[in-house]
Amino acid sequence: MSDDRTHALTTRFAPSPTGYLHLGHVHAALIAFDAAQANDGRFIVRIEDIDRGRCRAEFEDAIFEDLAWLGLTWEEPIRRQSAHFDDYAGALETLKQQGLLYPCFCTRKDIREEIKQSSHAPHVGPEGLIYPGTCRTLSADDCEQNFNGGKSYALRLNMTEACRQAGPLTWQDQKNNQTIAATPALYGDVVLARKDTPTSYHLACTIDDHLQGITLVTRGIDLQPATHVHRLLQELLGFETPRYHHHDLATDEAGERLAKRHQAETIRALRDAGHRPEDVKKRARISVA
Repeated sequence: MSDDRTHALTTRFAPSPTGYLHLGHVHAALIAFDAAQANDGRFIVRIEDIDRGRCRAEFEDAIFEDLAWLGLTWEEPIRRQSAHFDDYAGALETLKQQGLLYPCFCTRKDIREEIKQSSHAPHVGPEGLIYPGTCRTLSADDCEQNFNGGKSYALRLNMTEACRQAGPLTWQDQKNNQTIAATPALYGDVVLARKDTPTSYHLACTIDDHLQGITLVTRGIDLQPATHVHRLLQELLGFETPRYHHHDLATDEAGERLAKRHQAETIRALRDAGHRPEDVKKRARISVA
């Protein structure tokens, strides 16, 4: 990558092809696209298709059709996470060499029972109940026996040791021009990969942003908690830290967040109904902050 590309403002829009784009997606895409355009920067579209059970080729095709119809342009080639599992495996090996990974063989039921039987009140983090660390001290022999028995497992980050190695961390957030202190310990020992899924959102997103030279991460305020973990992974893996803009979410007339599960109006439906691209973009830009 040449120097001018390395130092240019670079943003990205990273949808998962699990459904058709709606106004909420366009709201997010335009924030990234507009920032790149205003700064003579680069705009990248990335396909986050780790969940092979839910991701479908027809939805990926529709993403590009809708974005092109709206007049957005982006760099080629497109990075698809499913084609880069080797990158994530390399990062996992780095963390393993640092003594920060351990296999967890607990099922969700096991975790619930462990928490229920604990004499301490359960700890709750941004993603729900925090894993109590049941497998953190398993012996090498016990782990080997479980592997040989074909048990399912997750690779977890030893959060206490990771935070000790990384030290205090912050990031710059353009939302209200704040310096945010990272507190990844609130998440406990997060899962970074599973036996049948060789990466997690946290790990893949962190690595992709680094490899693609993203300098400004724009995403919804609902994803701000994840940035605490991403900031830690950046430090552990020796990556530079981008700036962030955790923007407000697009909502409907009732103030409800636009989302696939709420059957938000899709761009495809608006196209079929005869709406013009400029009108759809105007609607999507409402309440952008």
